[in-house]
Amino acid sequence: MNAADQDRQQEQQRVEQVIAEIHKRIDGLREQVGEVGADIINIRKHFWDDVTVNFEDAIEAVETYASIKQQAEVLSERERIHRHALNQLRTLNRLLHSPYFGRIDFREDFEQHAFPIYLGIASLLDENEEDFLVYDWRAPISSLYYDYSPGPVQYETPNGTVVGEMTGKRQYVIRDGRLLHMFDTGVTIGDELLQEVLGKQADSQMKSIVATIQRDQNRIIRNERSRLVIVSGAAGSGKTSAALQRVAYLLYRYRQILRADQIVLFSPNSLFNSYVSTVLPELGEENMQQTTFQEYTEHRLGHQFELESPLVQMEYVLTAMKLPGYKERLEGIQMKSSVLFMQAIDQYVSQLKQSGILFSPIIFRGKVLISAEHIRDIFYSFDTNLPIPNRMNLVAKKLLGELKILEQRERTKPWVEDEMELLDKDTYAAVYQELRKKKQFRDDTFDDFDREQELLAAKIVKRHFQPVRASIRVLQFIDTPVIYQQLFSQPALLRSLLPAKTELPRYWEVICEQTLEKLAKGELAYEDIPPYLYLQERLEGFQTNNLVRHIFIDEAQDYSPFQFALIQRLFPRAKMTVLGDWNQAIYAHAYQSDSFDAVSSLYDPQETETFVLTKTYRSTRPIVEFTRQIVAGGELIEPFNRDGHEPSVTEAPDQEALTDMIVSRIKELSANGHQTIAVITKTTAEAQTAYEALHEKLPIRLIGTTTTSYDASTLLIPAYLAKGVEFDAVIIYNASSDCYERESERKLFYTACTRAMHELHLYYIGEKSPFLAAVTP
Repeated sequence: MNAADQDRQQEQQRVEQVIAEIHKRIDGLREQVGEVGADIINIRKHFWDDVTVNFEDAIEAVETYASIKQQAEVLSERERIHRHALNQLRTLNRLLHSPYFGRIDFREDFEQHAFPIYLGIASLLDENEEDFLVYDWRAPISSLYYDYSPGPVQYETPNGTVVGEMTGKRQYVIRDGRLLHMFDTGVTIGDELLQEVLGKQADSQMKSIVATIQRDQNRIIRNERSRLVIVSGAAGSGKTSAALQRVAYLLYRYRQILRADQIVLFSPNSLFNSYVSTVLPELGEENMQQTTFQEYTEHRLGHQFELESPLVQMEYVLTAMKLPGYKERLEGIQMKSSVLFMQAIDQYVSQLKQSGILFSPIIFRGKVLISAEHIRDIFYSFDTNLPIPNRMNLVAKKLLGELKILEQRERTKPWVEDEMELLDKDTYAAVYQELRKKKQFRDDTFDDFDREQELLAAKIVKRHFQPVRASIRVLQFIDTPVIYQQLFSQPALLRSLLPAKTELPRYWEVICEQTLEKLAKGELAYEDIPPYLYLQERLEGFQTNNLVRHIFIDEAQDYSPFQFALIQRLFPRAKMTVLGDWNQAIYAHAYQSDSFDAVSSLYDPQETETFVLTKTYRSTRPIVEFTRQIVAGGELIEPFNRDGHEPSVTEAPDQEALTDMIVSRIKELSANGHQTIAVITKTTAEAQTAYEALHEKLPIRLIGTTTTSYDASTLLIPAYLAKGVEFDAVIIYNASSDCYERESERKLFYTACTRAMHELHLYYIGEKSPFLAAVTP
């Protein structure tokens, strides 16, 4: 047996020893889970048997409370132990499949010998709980694996810098207890392991990448210093994966003070939320909160307006070119999403400090209780140097004081007496008992009819005034819709709010008309949502959440300056990580401005760090060499050296032939073992047409704007819903010039093509898209 075979045999023996230890732990934990589970059931079943309940006097009541509390604490402790044991069991079951993926041999300075450090998705101690059999990939020492090649190394710990030498670095592919591959490697994670991992089929859910994290990704994951981390990366460069591993790292690093519910991920859509939902549980962590900006705005404004979704706006931009008012709205979208419009609203708010705020009257039973003019006079009576939200709170306080007087006056109104006559006996009895308890009768007969009537009237009016009081407390007397309308009712107003010599949009008057028309119908276009919400927050005060400590924004290139400003002010204590690709900026508002400039302007440059990822791992080299020719600056994108099929561009003579060609291609791809095959269309309307042509000939699932998850199968999906997701094979349903011709659609076309991992096939009828003109045959 040569040295290599002997080395491999020793490594296999170690794998078997570690797995044997894992089995032993699993057996012990299962027994513990069973015993503690039985205890919990028993305590719940006999909870009240062991509690003495006696409320005869204060002392007995205190003892009863103490008895209940003690029993509850015993139950809570058992449940905590049970949860902890279950979590350990889940982690061990994951380690059982593949206990570790890497090893470094490290010798600390002033030590004689190097010792081996094996890395896995979680830590594992030996049976004496003294030495690590496996180190968690997030441990400080584990960073050496991702950042260095053999030689002098150092790593940071909470107690300072540790310096030493890495004498060896090795990678493993272990499956179900068998060592399939092992290889020694240098600074980057070896191509052999990446080839093995990237060559697999895609799934309906993203997987953990801890075994293949690259050096640049590791710097993103372990960044603790910066308040703002910007990750600009090519399609398939591992931005989202790095972000999710960053969440797992932060939860591990700050496990004593940080919980998963203190981290929020803003994602592009609900489908994407489903796609990434298993990564953190796979690493033994709870999922962070996940939302979309649209879900947040629905929560805030859905009761005031019918809100347009970004996907509906996208569909309009891609399909309504021939409708009247199209070019005007497109210009409006870009203006309303710009830094310039944000500055105009800031200036508008400054003007409103002096005059111009409109208020809604306080209405009660169909009549004006407090007029809008009176509220305005109160507001402008306060010091104009005070911020508007502070003055609004002072107004609310004064109105609540006035409401008490009005409430007392209302008690003598005829409607109160009418309602009193309809009260049931129980209400009368309750009032009678309340009078006795408070000793509010005027004599000893306990028969004071007038006093009883007064109390009943007060109760009736108080109940009816409750919604009025609540509306004042939440500042509903501010007429924000009309204040926003003013910006468009007087087209010249914008001119006074912009810096001198700034040109107004060409079609500003038409944009104003379009906006007012929608507002009159109670609708808010998607481009109006962020500026409207920003204006509302500037008037009422930002509803801040100080509990959230980290915000992650994926597909950040699609966010406007307003959206970034809102998120930053809503979560003032949170650090922010934003990820995006300027080549995938597909929304109309992003055509002219770089969203990364917008977010970086909100933070101190000293607290900001930007990472640029140019190497792409998702697609094969032939696919990357094809797709990078579609966009400007594509030559900077570096393909990973993974071979594969050349992309194909095929002309179909007519629609019927196109359908037959795509059906044939899907069958061929399925036969070759591809599990996730996506037929990508430009729009939802085109996807529906394609579905009608294809679904009778083979099983295919249509993905729409309301779809929240998908499985590994053949899908029909619009390009803008496929963002952030990857598939084994992609078929571009219609790559003709009729479909993709305008320069504004280039990035959408690029986004669709870059979803492919292993195969990419494009079809067209007539003339192919001009975006393919620069692509070499």
